[in-house]
Amino acid sequence: MSRTVYVNGDYLPEEDAKISIFDRGFLMADAVYEVTSVLGGKLIDFEGHAVRLKRSLDELDMAEPCTKEALLEIHRKLVELNEIDEGLVYLQVTRGSDGDRDFAFPSEDTPPSIVLFTQNKPGLANSPAAKKGAKIISIEDIRWGRRDIKTVQLLYPSMGKMMAKKVGCDDAWMVEDGYVTEGTSNNAYFVKDGVIVTRPLSTEILHGITRKAVLRIAEEAQLKIEERLFTIEEAQSADEAFTTSASAFVMPVVEIDGVTLGEGVPGPIAKRLREIYLDESQKAAI
Repeated sequence: MSRTVYVNGDYLPEEDAKISIFDRGFLMADAVYEVTSVLGGKLIDFEGHAVRLKRSLDELDMAEPCTKEALLEIHRKLVELNEIDEGLVYLQVTRGSDGDRDFAFPSEDTPPSIVLFTQNKPGLANSPAAKKGAKIISIEDIRWGRRDIKTVQLLYPSMGKMMAKKVGCDDAWMVEDGYVTEGTSNNAYFVKDGVIVTRPLSTEILHGITRKAVLRIAEEAQLKIEERLFTIEEAQSADEAFTTSASAFVMPVVEIDGVTLGEGVPGPIAKRLREIYLDESQKAAI
């Protein structure tokens, strides 16, 4: 059965969806995006994603395609039309098109393009991968410098995921100037002697919505948190590690560059944070 998608004001079957070949998102990766999880038919952390979307648009001098209230209604309608119980809503906003290709931005009155679609993911919360834990490799971080803006420039992260898969692993952590920045689609953490260590916010990493929620949960649980730079070697000597993202929530890490962490199974802190996050986020879902 075909999905219903949203393109520039219209709800339509996915096979009928069209966007200009001159759209700057297609030609220049001149676009930003957000992914919101759906659990129990409700949106997880929608407010945080909406706020970050506006920040990304503002940083790129890109117009907002609609109000936050309208955006919420589009999300909810797509979830309803596609009967999503557990899954994702993908949102992309581009600078649009003035009808031709040019490096210069189009005129300010050029309307942005907005596209949304759903992905049905049964078992998203009760993920077998989270019970097993992820195996990570490290790769050089060669992305552009403004990783705090959630753009669709995802070629290198995609390549990183494939590098990991080719050696039988699940994901990659990127390293710049000797220090871990983040995963290909997630924020990175390790735990040593009960202390959670993660890189501080800056332009070098994405300001994760799930990151913010999980660190708050950890603080409320009276866990010590250190936001600082760290190396792969430090993470390899940790008791446990994990990542956070909107689509995988809290994902335990059990191996880094061939070094097994702890007993090679998801650690207690990662497991507990995942449990609390899922419980709290579903209660607050809209």
